[in-house]
Amino acid sequence: MRLAYLSSDVTLPGSPNRRSDAFEHDYMMEALRAGIKDVAGSDAEWIDIAWDDRQANWADFDAAMIGTAWDYWDRQAEFLETLERISDATRLYNSPEIVRWNSHKGYLRDLGQKGARLIPTVWMDHPDAMSVDGAFDVLETEKLVLKRQVGAGADGQHLVARGEALPDLQHAMMAQPFLPAILAEGELSFVFIGGAFSHALVKRAAHGDYRIQSTYGGTEEAVTPRPEDLAAATAVLGYLEETPLYGRVDMLRAPDGGLLLMELELIEPYLYPHQGPELGRRVAEALIAGIEERLSR
Repeated sequence: MRLAYLSSDVTLPGSPNRRSDAFEHDYMMEALRAGIKDVAGSDAEWIDIAWDDRQANWADFDAAMIGTAWDYWDRQAEFLETLERISDATRLYNSPEIVRWNSHKGYLRDLGQKGARLIPTVWMDHPDAMSVDGAFDVLETEKLVLKRQVGAGADGQHLVARGEALPDLQHAMMAQPFLPAILAEGELSFVFIGGAFSHALVKRAAHGDYRIQSTYGGTEEAVTPRPEDLAAATAVLGYLEETPLYGRVDMLRAPDGGLLLMELELIEPYLYPHQGPELGRRVAEALIAGIEERLSR
């Protein structure tokens, strides 16, 4: 069994353009390779390969999983078109349909309409000083977090206070109030494999920052979630029309003690194998079960 882990030039070992957080790619490969050998034997293997590798014959793989494709947000159309071609040649996880939907943050509006609790958001397709000033008023806040509508990993994200000079906003953005809970408790992440809960963790920002990604000095700690918090995260997956192979639900504590959905990551999330040591095995079991189910149809 040959399985492809779709990566990118900025994460593959040996790349001269490798990101500072590409060690997370290495952690994922270590976990996945150990897991597939435990479940399927020594002949099974994960191969990390760039999603845009023009020499790849995707039909040579029994399945492909989107992994550290951490450049897709600047090449969204090309990325989605490539996934369609890969899906035509082999089984792709997650599916092109769910990835296309999840690739624009507008998916949050869909989930909100279905009942998910969201952070209040103002959408700005053509952001400028006037629209940002309006967002401060609408959201009744003195600090805004500006995020790209197509983006990940806090790339192109800005924290701005009312009255400050704005950065150059070249992309469609979304504005949300800065919530102190990100500093007080941190961001809670819930990892699901094959629709089943795997593990949870809290991600905290480095002193002087609010971003929790490792690139900015963020740290992670495994946690046992409160039953009501796990129920809230599980409910988010319940709004989907299909069960993804993998997903990460990122949430933030609201002032009333409940959880607000920050992101539902279904494309290329880091799945924190060090905080969930059974991750590799769980992915292998869910993936093989999916392959066998399709073959039996």
